[in-house]
Amino acid sequence: MDTDDDTRKGPDPMTLTGTDALKAAAEAALRAPSILNTQPWRWHVTGDTLELSADPDRQLPVIDPDHRLTTISCGIALHHARVALAAEGYAADVVLLPDAARPDLLARITVLGYRRPTTDELRTYDSTLIRHTDRRLFADVPVPAEALDRLSRAASGEGAHLHVLRADDTPVLAAAVSRAQEIEMDDPAYREELARWTQRDPTSRDGVSAATATPPAARTVPVREFTLDGTGQLRSGEGTDRQARFAVLAGDEDTPRGWLHAGEALSAAMLAAVHDGLSMSPMSDVTEVGGTREVLRGLLSGIGYPFLVLRIGMAEPSAGVPATPRRTASDAIDED
Repeated sequence: MDTDDDTRKGPDPMTLTGTDALKAAAEAALRAPSILNTQPWRWHVTGDTLELSADPDRQLPVIDPDHRLTTISCGIALHHARVALAAEGYAADVVLLPDAARPDLLARITVLGYRRPTTDELRTYDSTLIRHTDRRLFADVPVPAEALDRLSRAASGEGAHLHVLRADDTPVLAAAVSRAQEIEMDDPAYREELARWTQRDPTSRDGVSAATATPPAARTVPVREFTLDGTGQLRSGEGTDRQARFAVLAGDEDTPRGWLHAGEALSAAMLAAVHDGLSMSPMSDVTEVGGTREVLRGLLSGIGYPFLVLRIGMAEPSAGVPATPRRTASDAIDED
């Protein structure tokens, strides 16, 4: 999952109508990371209402047949939109899965009125402008325990749980990730789908480009190889990943509602990580295979449903990390 490093500032909330604020929020949400950078969402603005739908043309039938990761990705975008609205000074009502007859309609946001944004809301919005996924090796700097606690609280505030794994859980996690990768790479349909989203035309505004992929490197837990030939244009970094911490994002229910909450929680944790100078890299391959997903559930003592693993650490300066491509507003946002 990646987002680009757009450093533009948001609009002045005092100049926006409710409709303008919703359009601006949808545009801000285009920076959200997503599985294989598929950006699997569509936004629709009508008056004082903004609707978020899953885009069926951007789903992954092999990697994500249940649409769990697609829905989590849309949940991240939903939280980004909420953060933007709050920073613009608008109170809003959010209803998840508002129409049973329209299963692709994931959320409806309605503007309720204007109120002055808080300093924390403005700071959180600023974090959406600089947050990015960093696949490089992390520096040999320990992650502060209090920072991990803040990430866990941020996720809990959005209705999901971030379980930080103990050091002695790492070998179990590493074995599960390796096994998931072996199973997936043995599947020709998986290799074809992965290639479709990682070998995009250079002008494409989606997918994972080689410019943001690192070549293979020794890690405590392997990460997905985004280039099937083992190449990558982004250098691995100077660290070793020995200080990386790993956490499991989990929910109380393995349902579309639970997946949306998980996406919102992941977004909140990612933005909280920015405040502490941390980098967070989602790992989904271990949850894409049923057997290894159950291994993760065992690490949670069977409590909750694991959705993703998060790799957390202190990254090198991000100046050398290129921006990932992004769809344009006209391609992802409709308006009545």
